[in-house]
Amino acid sequence: MAPKKKSAIPDRWTDYKALGKRIPGTRFIAFKVPLKQSLQKLLPPSKAFGPLDLMQLMEKEKQELGLIIDLTFTTRYYQPEDLPDTVYYVKIFTAGHEVPNDKTILCFKKAVRAFLRDNQSNDKLIGVHCTHGLNRTGYLVCRYLIDVDGLEPGDAINLFNASRGHCIERLNYLDDLRSGPRRSNEGMEQPDQEPVRGYAKWNQFEPPPPPCPPHQRDSSSRQPPHSIHAWGPQLSSSQSFHPRAMPNHTGPRAPPNHTGPRAPPRHTLPPPPQGMWPCRPLYPDHHPFPPCPYPESLPRYRFGEAWQEPAAFRSEVREDGEHSHRKRRVRSRRKAHRDRK
Repeated sequence: MAPKKKSAIPDRWTDYKALGKRIPGTRFIAFKVPLKQSLQKLLPPSKAFGPLDLMQLMEKEKQELGLIIDLTFTTRYYQPEDLPDTVYYVKIFTAGHEVPNDKTILCFKKAVRAFLRDNQSNDKLIGVHCTHGLNRTGYLVCRYLIDVDGLEPGDAINLFNASRGHCIERLNYLDDLRSGPRRSNEGMEQPDQEPVRGYAKWNQFEPPPPPCPPHQRDSSSRQPPHSIHAWGPQLSSSQSFHPRAMPNHTGPRAPPNHTGPRAPPRHTLPPPPQGMWPCRPLYPDHHPFPPCPYPESLPRYRFGEAWQEPAAFRSEVREDGEHSHRKRRVRSRRKAHRDRK
């Protein structure tokens, strides 16, 4: 037998109803595995069934789904991110064609008990599915009804078959439910694995609005709602534009009033304390600069004073009593002239 391709539809998947009814007196509802978008493309639209279709069918039944228990032995059909964020997801790998072992049964009981304990104040349902939502799903749901709720095996099987719309087919499952031993419920109240919350938003599952009929279309619907040259929405032809009255700033204006109190100028520095500068101020509002350690290049004088040659250009008298170099040079030239005579 050739191995199944990962992109193939499950065998006989289209032969079963997508969703059953709520099992009376319980929180269980069974359905076949929903398929992701890439697998739905291989089916005609009337046969497709995915997470979107599941949520829509639940709304038609006026039921709310709170937890999905996935019993398939693969992860190729869909992922938790394909589910809405209002639903929690638990994965229990369960092999087909054979009776689930005690560990798998206990994991199923723990997941159900944890959900019922956390959702006592609401009426959300527990959705259980395997590939077809029939054999493994029916066995574990009936096993819970027999071991935990105390139903008779025949009553539990008939209740599930009537709600699902199909009957459990595997004889080994039916024989174990009818004549097999009851499984222990020890450790059922202890949590086993934390449910995973769906990632998708519910508004992503809402179908797009239907297109507008051709006879209701007009030329205005073909125009973009916003102009590329203006900000904000544009007014329709039925709306009139009334400019808002604005004050006129183009006429003559009165001079500003400076008679009132004026604010002090910004960034004003207080005057330095008296005695800080050794120099005398030149006028009342003048604060002279502090004394500089370097010699002054030019003398300070007031307007109208007689010009005095700077000390740097005056002839300096050396310590030995001689005059400047210029006068010494003139004197040496005169002496040389006399010597030649």
